[in-house]
Amino acid sequence: MNGWAGQILDIDLTSGAIKTHPLDEKMAHLFLGGRGLGARLLWDEVGPGVDALSPENVLIFTNGPLTATGYQTSNRFSVTTKSPLTGTVLDANSGGFWGMQFKKTGYDALIVRGRAEKPVYIEITPAGITIKGAAALWGKRVRETTKALGQNNNKRNVLCIGPAGENLSRIAAIMNDGERSLARGGPGAVMGSKNLKAIVVEGKQRPDVEDPEQFKFMLYETRKLLRASPLTSQALPEFGTVVMMNIVNNIGALPTRNYQQSQFENAEAISGEELTDKYLVKNASCWACPIGCTRISKTDKVEGEGPEFETTWAFGASCGIDDLPAIIEANAICNDLGMDTISAGSTIACAMELTERGQLDSDLRFGRADLLASTLEDMGYRRGLGAELTDGSLRFATKYGVPELSMSVKGLEMPAYDPRGMQGQGLLYATSNRGACHMRGNMLGLEVLGLPKLIDRFQVQGKSSFVILHQNSSAAIDSLVICKFTNMGVADEYFARVLSAVTGVKYATGDLIKVGERVWNVERMYNLREGFTRADDTLPPRLLNEAVAAGPSKGWVNKLEPMLKEYYRGRGWDEQGVPKDKKLAELQLADLKEAVR
Repeated sequence: MNGWAGQILDIDLTSGAIKTHPLDEKMAHLFLGGRGLGARLLWDEVGPGVDALSPENVLIFTNGPLTATGYQTSNRFSVTTKSPLTGTVLDANSGGFWGMQFKKTGYDALIVRGRAEKPVYIEITPAGITIKGAAALWGKRVRETTKALGQNNNKRNVLCIGPAGENLSRIAAIMNDGERSLARGGPGAVMGSKNLKAIVVEGKQRPDVEDPEQFKFMLYETRKLLRASPLTSQALPEFGTVVMMNIVNNIGALPTRNYQQSQFENAEAISGEELTDKYLVKNASCWACPIGCTRISKTDKVEGEGPEFETTWAFGASCGIDDLPAIIEANAICNDLGMDTISAGSTIACAMELTERGQLDSDLRFGRADLLASTLEDMGYRRGLGAELTDGSLRFATKYGVPELSMSVKGLEMPAYDPRGMQGQGLLYATSNRGACHMRGNMLGLEVLGLPKLIDRFQVQGKSSFVILHQNSSAAIDSLVICKFTNMGVADEYFARVLSAVTGVKYATGDLIKVGERVWNVERMYNLREGFTRADDTLPPRLLNEAVAAGPSKGWVNKLEPMLKEYYRGRGWDEQGVPKDKKLAELQLADLKEAVR
């Protein structure tokens, strides 16, 4: 099985049992790896009604058939579990070096189940697999833990949780390589619930490639295309992802003050240009990445990776804050505590609105940059008001009787694009399987950047077809696993061709997109089995009923309902959003249908 290692590692922390079993070849061909393989394994491993923070939940770490081959951005890996924040299927992926190193240990997946009696960490090296005591590490923050376990890129890589995961924050992240994150939906809390502090990997097995000459040609072609794209060759390397701040703000789609407005008057002060001019130390890259969008930033207090666009927005415009050093420092604190920056910032913004409405007795108000650091510290350690905020905005707002002020879908906080100014993005958020997510088929390229073409961002009719295609393509890319920025300059056809060169299995572009559609439907079926319904495919009432008051998106709400009906038809689902038997059979998923009938 070229491309695939052909082995799954299975570790039970309750019993201490360590087992290895072969990767099913048919499953590999149908789901590839990464997100796809994780979704199928989760379906089999975690049945309906399991408490996400119980020993019965599992953590599934997966790489893909392209991981560690040297193909552009072939450094990524995924974690899949049941989300403690949303109750939905959860997958998150990350770049850096850990995923490459894990693939070189000779495994396609690691399943962690059960719960250790005391804190432990797992070590996977050429010398063997061991479960070691981590009592001395428990309580340590991410940077200290990573250093203590010997992080060394290209040789020994550390994945761990910080205090937020230990304290079972439902927005806790899993961190790798010190400052990279598997963030959304609370996977760090699942890891903490298992008393698992870290996973250390050292590998030496480079994956075999079926057709080296074709692979080299595809590598050359991809590099050429990435150099030709202004986004991947200029904008991202020069300004990082925060280059989007002014662009999204200028079209009136930058959510401001908990989505009360769609433009931030001080966006320039927190833009990629400002970050580069005043706080950038240098650029950095993940393994095998020619783009180099990572920013190493420095203030008087901190130095480290980031912040990315979503983080800068979450602690910036969303909170009415234009203090870039405070935002950089908030990002560093979240990384060190092991906490999702999008959910953290959005939950703080929700609290700020409640305070200003007189429904919360606190000092948190829009613009209070001076309170960001202390609030995040309290969230990581479950102290004071932070203990209420650390489980996300929906639980917090519900406690105070105003769940509609949580800007979330299925309990997951929305990212930095206002669906009133990007209609397709609203449909994407509403239908995303892990809750509101821009990484599940981002419409930014089509509705804003003109990649590969520009369509009317206010268009409603026919928009669902673009969303479906992007969702399927995104799921396929997440299953390979490579970075979505590569797709900004390189068409899906090239990914199908390089996959064929690596594995020897012939994949056409349509075959690859079909993998993505299969993955999307497995995730949908998982959520249906958990009790989610059509009613959960929606947006916060504010976005459906309160028109934007000023700016380029003035007068618009998100017109979700007609797009949703069209979307279900396009998906081959019934009017309630349940995949029809014909669709499941077409995707070779007929064995799933009885679970939701």
